[in-house]
Amino acid sequence: MAKAFIFDMNGTMIDDMQYHTIAWHKVLNNLNANLSLEETKLQMYGKGEEMFDRVFGKGKFTDNEMQEMIMQKELAYQDEFRPHLKLIKGLHEFLQKAQEKNIGLAIGTAAPKTNVDYVLDGLQLHEIFSAVVGAEDVTTSKPDPEVFLKCASLLNVFPEDAIVFEDSPKGIEAARNGGFKAIAITSFHAKEDFDKFDNVLFVIDDYEDERLKELF
Repeated sequence: MAKAFIFDMNGTMIDDMQYHTIAWHKVLNNLNANLSLEETKLQMYGKGEEMFDRVFGKGKFTDNEMQEMIMQKELAYQDEFRPHLKLIKGLHEFLQKAQEKNIGLAIGTAAPKTNVDYVLDGLQLHEIFSAVVGAEDVTTSKPDPEVFLKCASLLNVFPEDAIVFEDSPKGIEAARNGGFKAIAITSFHAKEDFDKFDNVLFVIDDYEDERLKELF
């Protein structure tokens, strides 16, 4: 039995990635990026600042300008998603079962603290997670494994004793790079997008999947 479960947040715990995509699409195209929704989706990994560098080239905007635009995007996302804020089906019960089995729980996300607090406060989940590592806590984003390695360290477990839950190929790659097994969830990407990763135990649509019982 695993000693710890480490969760990405957006798209893994809550099904909100379409709202992030729309918010980012609006921000980027207001800056003349001329991206389609699908092209925007492909850019959505790592920190917001890194996305601006990928789309527009490094140095196009000052740090202050990027922070202001990121905050505008987060506020737009939060307003749109608030009526729909809930855990992905089955996750509440899954977390309860993990607590009963004394399995450590952590969140490792590229989201900024404002986004993390918005979700955890809104769903009253702060006390469930022993460790939360977000954008401000790492220097290198996924697919670098730093965020997951920090979670494991805070939970005092080795990577081989933890399982990462992720909704994106970049996140699964980060888990693999850190020596973690992973479970992929298809909230934002198709099952086939995870076929090439040998660290994926299985792929789920939600947390009512019967195979998850094997983890306890």
